[in-house]
Amino acid sequence: MRVTIAHVALRAGVSKATVSRVLNGKGETDAATEARVRLVVKELGYVPSARAVSLAKGRTGVVGVLAPTLTRPWIAQVMQGVADSMERSGHGLMLFTRGLGDDSFRRFAGHVDANAFDGLLVIEPEETAPAVAKMAAAGLPVVLISDRETGPGTPVVATGNQPGARQAAEHLLASGRRRPLVVGGPEGYDCAVSRVTAFTDAFAEAGFPVPPQAQFPGDYSGESGRVAVSSAVADGVEFDAVFAHNDLSASGVLQMLAQVGRPVPHDVAVVGFDDAGHAALTAPPLTAVRRPLRDMGAEAARLLAAALDGGTAGAAAGTMEAAEAAGPVAIATELIVRESTVGAG
Repeated sequence: MRVTIAHVALRAGVSKATVSRVLNGKGETDAATEARVRLVVKELGYVPSARAVSLAKGRTGVVGVLAPTLTRPWIAQVMQGVADSMERSGHGLMLFTRGLGDDSFRRFAGHVDANAFDGLLVIEPEETAPAVAKMAAAGLPVVLISDRETGPGTPVVATGNQPGARQAAEHLLASGRRRPLVVGGPEGYDCAVSRVTAFTDAFAEAGFPVPPQAQFPGDYSGESGRVAVSSAVADGVEFDAVFAHNDLSASGVLQMLAQVGRPVPHDVAVVGFDDAGHAALTAPPLTAVRRPLRDMGAEAARLLAAALDGGTAGAAAGTMEAAEAAGPVAIATELIVRESTVGAG
């Protein structure tokens, strides 16, 4: 039989309210009564209901996570960083995705209205930025995990898109490459704009501007990498390197280069972005700009947990404001060199 607060109260000779005050540290009972209650709790092995504790404290002990979808290769690493950090801080996680579009977001918003969690982490908030800004303005502690350099009135943990893209360009230039193709990201994504701008600026500064016909739109899929290469070959665009905006599109580039007989890296060097896990498994293994995905998730969770552990809504809001005022937390990228570029030149 499960021991309840009523059993503790009966054995200790006090009311259930008194037991609750003792367990929640209210400090409203005398020392002898508190000692007797705690002894009975120990003797009976009573474990307070998590829901009851949450109601008493006005906190759920749970953090919400809103992700775009779980199908993106890099999401797992971000989530692992979030989970590791939140487990250390003693918070539970409630995961939501935007996989079903507006329907998903409406259901998520219902949980926000029901105060189902104490704070929120939002991964790639572009599509939900206005709604998330309203939630933060209403007092919900929110931290963004984003490629944006600024957030909608909330603290942001980001990564260096521009430095990473420049690293890729400088590596290719140092390898003797002068005519790169660029496989971009979806239109309207800040990260896509930052990466292509930094990459093409670096080549222009070196005296090798990248012409418009060598820049291809993409959607971060393998197919976009295949289409870019096949289109360049069909149009007679000369190229000796490819910079793809993520590992999936880079893997498509590698596949199409093999099909059209352009050996990598002897003929064409290829650099991807993310290094989210499978880059080392392509043929040949892919040189890629590594985004510190797990570190980004862990740091965002740490910021949010620090705000929540302030103990009150006011303290959490103050911590959020301080974090926002300090500016985005940018975790540095790193170029991981593998066989898709080594030996080039």
